[in-house]
Amino acid sequence: MSSDLFDVRRQDLLETEQPLAARMRPRTLDEFVGQDHIIGPGRLLRRAIQADQLSSLIFYGPPGTGKTTLARIIANTTKAHFIAINAVLAGVKDIRSGIATAQERRGMYGQKTILFIDEVHRFNKAQQDALLPHVENGTVILIGATTENPYFEVNKALVSRSRIFQLKSLTESDLRKIARMALSDPIRGYAKLDVRMDEEALDHLVNVANGDARAVLNALELAIETTPAQADGTHTIDLAVAEESIQRRAVLYDKEGDVHFDTISAFIKSLRGSDPDAALYWLAKMVYAGEDPRFIFRRMLIFAAEDIGLADPNAIRVVTSCARAFDYVGLPEGRFHLAEACLYVATAPKSNSTLAFFEALNMVEQEPESEVPTHLRDASRDREGFGHGEGYLYPHAFRDHWVAQQYLPDLLQGKTFYNPSDQGYEAGIAEGVARRREAQLAAMVEGAIVAIPEVLTFSGTHVDRQTDRWLQRTISNAGERLGKLRDRLMEMAQLQRHHLVLDVNAGSGLLTWEASRRAPEGGIYALARSEQDAKALKQIASALPDLRQPAILQGELDSLSHLVNAETPGLQFDVILGRNALTACADKRAAIRQFVSCLAPGGRIVLADAIPRHTQRLHQLVDTTSLSPELAENLIMAEEAIYEDPLDPMVNWDVEDLDSHFSEAGLVMARVMEVEVTELRVTSSILDHWFSRSSEGRPSYGQRLGDNLPPEDISKLESLFRSQLSNRLVHWHSGIVYLTASADAL
Repeated sequence: MSSDLFDVRRQDLLETEQPLAARMRPRTLDEFVGQDHIIGPGRLLRRAIQADQLSSLIFYGPPGTGKTTLARIIANTTKAHFIAINAVLAGVKDIRSGIATAQERRGMYGQKTILFIDEVHRFNKAQQDALLPHVENGTVILIGATTENPYFEVNKALVSRSRIFQLKSLTESDLRKIARMALSDPIRGYAKLDVRMDEEALDHLVNVANGDARAVLNALELAIETTPAQADGTHTIDLAVAEESIQRRAVLYDKEGDVHFDTISAFIKSLRGSDPDAALYWLAKMVYAGEDPRFIFRRMLIFAAEDIGLADPNAIRVVTSCARAFDYVGLPEGRFHLAEACLYVATAPKSNSTLAFFEALNMVEQEPESEVPTHLRDASRDREGFGHGEGYLYPHAFRDHWVAQQYLPDLLQGKTFYNPSDQGYEAGIAEGVARRREAQLAAMVEGAIVAIPEVLTFSGTHVDRQTDRWLQRTISNAGERLGKLRDRLMEMAQLQRHHLVLDVNAGSGLLTWEASRRAPEGGIYALARSEQDAKALKQIASALPDLRQPAILQGELDSLSHLVNAETPGLQFDVILGRNALTACADKRAAIRQFVSCLAPGGRIVLADAIPRHTQRLHQLVDTTSLSPELAENLIMAEEAIYEDPLDPMVNWDVEDLDSHFSEAGLVMARVMEVEVTELRVTSSILDHWFSRSSEGRPSYGQRLGDNLPPEDISKLESLFRSQLSNRLVHWHSGIVYLTASADAL
């Protein structure tokens, strides 16, 4: 009996001597302040507590929001036996003891047991696993409280068997109400004292408590207990006293918890959004809360590469230098280096183009393994045996230290990963990357140097020409050659930023994209002859802003004016550009009239056209001394006859015909005729094309010779060509006319 009296006395002393925050802990739901979203009238949790129909629960939220208080209210309300343990102090032994008690009460009295575990996230996996079967079979109803995200820190099986309620930081109104309850409670609070609290003092305590009820009550207790009564017995709490009582804002920050990750996330997103003020705020919060500055520097180093990249390559240097300086200086002065790095990356231009690496990585993971192209392989070990490295072109040996050649595996030709942004330093390199790609694309699509002989004599049959095209491109430096041709036409065109421009043979877009760069405030129209070219151009154009996308037309030159009017009625162009626009055109006179109908007054036409009549003669590539004099002479005559066919629109014209056609159209033309010499490697595929016997497409070279030579002579000539030219590097001559035409004198 005496023992019970001592226990009661001890409990009374504990209740009267406890801190204010403990004494004012709500005992019923009606006393509970805040969290209306989960325990407001009609809410599920409130109904479950009042009906004593609880299932397992997990309360998740910041400190001082009422997690433990709710558990104690449940203990005061429920008829179930209530066991409370703290995960910091308890172990598996305590869990087993609680389970044993629960089993005993259930067996003897049919009474449920609620097992409350404070800071449940502190239990390790084994401890949490020990709970699982007893929660599952209903031996105990678990109520867990945690400041950590239970989806990450609590056993998934426990989470799946529990209802999770997230508690939010209390509002200033909630904290004010709690403080006034403490001032007005005569038993647990300070109603017996005559406390006069200035509103601004209460406002300060509420503001600095930062949503934590425990913090505001502790500060209030300190303010009252340390303020002596005045002569009239009153305790006056003014702003000065309040500031002394709670000098530091209670910043919520757990280095391993949600707030840690949320704060660094806010910091990074503020940097990405180029908001230096917000970035400094989140940086200050982390430093104030004791975050490791090296962690912050590591995140800024990642950011400098991921979100700034080549838009400002100096960003990673600045952050690295600041991080090293911090290691020398330390805190508190090292905060200057944190701030400098933060401000630099926040205000730097942004680009996430380095994410291209992960697209390439994804391609490696998903695509079939591709072999390294032969010319890119290591030549130091087996050049002689397997030809590794053969054909590689050393870029430094070429103008601008660049040469077009295959670098990607065959299956990935044309694939792009890196898309430069238009920000900062990267904007300066974006144009160079784009222009080289366009030149390479044009060379690849058009078969590079083999394009002219294909037009004249090839059948365009089933043979896969992709590998050959890349090979010819590496030999002839076609990408560089096409780039020079593009730049020359642009200089001749004298484009201004506001010009309306029409590319009349867009193809791969070699001229279209350059015109888009040079006339950004004008308008660009591109005529694609084939549906495939039109689709490809539209796909590339879709990456541009809507207002910068060229209008893609699809059709032949004879319907040009109709196509333009269908797109924009009455539109006329300041400049009409074209490359090989007239070369294969059957009616060049009509095509030029179409150009004129679309040309604005004072506009100009700028063209570069290959003249097939002046292309390389194949008989000049071989030594004919092994042939009979008659067959050698007949070879020359038969080949020249190909270029004198009056019915073939490819060869039945010359540059003088263009003079006449433009003059008839009322235009003044200036022209320059040039012979271009490139290198061509005559592969077996090219020889097959020359002597193909297919009936599809244009006749092959061998078939055209057959118009004047018997089959046995063609066989002899094919043998001669194959024996002398197979895999041989030859010089290929082509005739090209560059012309400018307008209604005014040039």
